[in-house]
Amino acid sequence: MKKRILVVCGSGLGSSLLVEMNIAEAIGELGIDAEVSHADLASAKSLKPDIIVGTMDLFPQIKDKAPHVVALRSLFDKKEVKDKIANLFAPPGES
Repeated sequence: MKKRILVVCGSGLGSSLLVEMNIAEAIGELGIDAEVSHADLASAKSLKPDIIVGTMDLFPQIKDKAPHVVALRSLFDKKEVKDKIANLFAPPGES
């Protein structure tokens, strides 16, 4: 089953869209079958994602909104995004 990744930011516009594009690039490179979208923080829980991604400062607000949470230190660090997504999808014992 395809996992649903939701990227959130305060307004659901600029920064979450940027990270969505970086995740789409990363999952393409990693060969991961997943859907990625973005939204504002208030909409996150109702969208019921499998994985929610946000910045470290949003972690307290997103930590219970999905089964898996990824907190990023930087919105602009594509390596961090790729590494965290790869670890999340790694087979057990390989992360």
